[in-house]
Amino acid sequence: MARFAALAALLLAVAVGGAAAQGVGSVITQSMYASMLPNRDNSLCPARGFYTYDAFIAAANTFPGFGTTGSADDVKRELAAFFGQTSHETTGGTRGAADQFQSGYCFKEEINKATSPPYYGRGPIQLTGQSNYDLAGRAIGKDLVSNPDLVSTDAVVSFRTAMWFWMTAQGNKPSSHDVALGRWTPTAADTAAGRVPGYGVITNIINGGLECGMGRNDANVDRIGYYMRYCGMLGTATGGNLECYTQRNFAS
Repeated sequence: MARFAALAALLLAVAVGGAAAQGVGSVITQSMYASMLPNRDNSLCPARGFYTYDAFIAAANTFPGFGTTGSADDVKRELAAFFGQTSHETTGGTRGAADQFQSGYCFKEEINKATSPPYYGRGPIQLTGQSNYDLAGRAIGKDLVSNPDLVSTDAVVSFRTAMWFWMTAQGNKPSSHDVALGRWTPTAADTAAGRVPGYGVITNIINGGLECGMGRNDANVDRIGYYMRYCGMLGTATGGNLECYTQRNFAS
């Protein structure tokens, strides 16, 4: 009897894991992924051939809450936000071009490799800084401090670091996951700093020190453009507060 109970528990765990993967895969199908990122394998893109659909799904399967939480619209909005932010981080698009928001996932590492070397930006979220490499590595079971290049040579690891950053609150910053799902409640300090729920505060989480509280800027416009395109493709509303033009960054 104990053996049968253990088997039943194992089958249930497999089913739950499969359901989570199917949840992401049923929204971001292989054809949708290709349509969202039509230029990722362009011969001019340094990351061509790297960001495969299978790597994305394999990584998502290790974060069961990612792209599977809440209503159908919540799921679509979170995935649109994730791809909106990461497409900007890896964009090969030209500002003002007709295909500006069709050029995500062109790069897998920072072009000049000048920010905190050897822990410069890598992967979909452009993971940067030794602390982030250390924390992400501990979370996914990889020594990224000793081998930071894993983030730009192993596509599953690369996606997993982006999803770790997305799912994890740090310091006074909420997780992008909670913001995307509308589960973040600003503190009094957030309110005083103009930080309000919406896509704009995700930009603040990721790169607020360079992009927020300084009025309209091209980086914000690019992030919003990608997000709006993906929301349209997935059939969900963008919500409000898409930019962080007047928000103070979390470190201020």
